[in-house]
Amino acid sequence: MPESVYFVTWRLHPTQSDLLPKERGIIVSAFEYFDAKKYNLMAYLIMPNHIHVLVEPLEDYMLHDIMHSWKSFTAYNFQREFGRKGCIWQDEYFDRIVRDEKEFIEKAQYILNNPLKTFPEIENYEWVMVKGVKEADTLTA
Repeated sequence: MPESVYFVTWRLHPTQSDLLPKERGIIVSAFEYFDAKKYNLMAYLIMPNHIHVLVEPLEDYMLHDIMHSWKSFTAYNFQREFGRKGCIWQDEYFDRIVRDEKEFIEKAQYILNNPLKTFPEIENYEWVMVKGVKEADTLTA
């Protein structure tokens, strides 16, 4: 649905090893390339084996086309540059339309806090972004 914000999650294929830092950089580049052209990228989190995104497709673009673009571009680059073989991403992804500001804040907070569950010793996780939120900021409902 145009003008809807989606919370989207997808995972590496179970046969793949965790993402390398340089691979995560390729994902960030893929996200940023069409930001404000095909979609508004509001937040992302790139974990070792899965990704969360808050994204709003712009008028003429559909979420499934955006997802295909991200997954195919990154898979091609991972195979070419890092020698990965086979399926890179699981075919399916999970999306939910964010219904209101309260839910948006909950999802953004989840994105910001998720790395702390896996890496409690890390103070600054570099593969997370929520627009308009600085490191010292906190989100409140």
